[in-house]
Amino acid sequence: MKRKYKVIITIVSLLLVLFVGAGFFAGNYFFNLALNPNTDKSAVLNAPHNSIAISPEDAKEKEESKKWFKENFEDSFIQSFDDLKLHAYTLKNTNETNKWAIVFHGYSSDGSQMSKYAKHYYDMGFNVLIPDARGHGKSEGDYIGMGWHDRLDVVSWINNVISSNKNAEIVLYGVSMGGATVMMASGEDLPDNVKAIIEDCGYSSVWDEFSYQLKAIFKLPAFPIMHFSSAVTKLKADYTLGEASAVEQVAKSKTPMLFIHGSKDTFVPSDMLNEVYEAANVPKEKLIVEGAGHGGAESVAGDSYWETINNFLAKYIE
Repeated sequence: MKRKYKVIITIVSLLLVLFVGAGFFAGNYFFNLALNPNTDKSAVLNAPHNSIAISPEDAKEKEESKKWFKENFEDSFIQSFDDLKLHAYTLKNTNETNKWAIVFHGYSSDGSQMSKYAKHYYDMGFNVLIPDARGHGKSEGDYIGMGWHDRLDVVSWINNVISSNKNAEIVLYGVSMGGATVMMASGEDLPDNVKAIIEDCGYSSVWDEFSYQLKAIFKLPAFPIMHFSSAVTKLKADYTLGEASAVEQVAKSKTPMLFIHGSKDTFVPSDMLNEVYEAANVPKEKLIVEGAGHGGAESVAGDSYWETINNFLAKYIE
């Protein structure tokens, strides 16, 4: 009988070792796929439900704004809390002003891709700062923070602006991962200089977004892959996928917020807007753009998108 139990224990132990080994192998695979900035992201970005259509008009506006951007930006650098050299593009308005828009880009992109949004804020009378997220563009970093560690980089950029302009009136604005980044930053102890936060199509949490993509792309359930992926992320990037929550951070925010989302977003499901909006206990507004896909609210809504932003900011910035 004892021998039988030993055999059973041995078999169970081997199965457990195989399960854990396979789990960490899968977790490492999905970490590299999603969070290693040096690996190919086409499996994610080119998935049918993640495709982003660009109209000819939008493409033309982007090209025009890129030309303006290249002729007007200056490079800025700061040191992060964990000793990374972070980069941003600075566009000082020709009309002297204390108004600053800090604009954050999306997943697997960089600050130069936000030229269209930067031009709008510039034309609204703002100085504009566009950081490259850690692991993107000209910023150092060997992992993608998905907004979590980036939230602390946001605070560093805010303090950098204030160090040279103590009367700065700052709005934080982000699209997609940039939207999640500003929401995650909203729960930090921000200076009074930060007057408003605007997020466009940010996700409710990294766990929720990755679980959604795991099912949509690979037809796999969250358990146990998400748990192993989270453990690998903790080992390699020092954060877990569960703690990186925009919902929990927004609930701590003291800054007025505007939430924007397209009703047809299938990259970051539009129902995530309701979670973050309901969590906010500050003066808040939301704009749902009918028919807009991921990151498409601005191009679909057109002038009304910027009118909504203008009217919102007018309540908090002189």
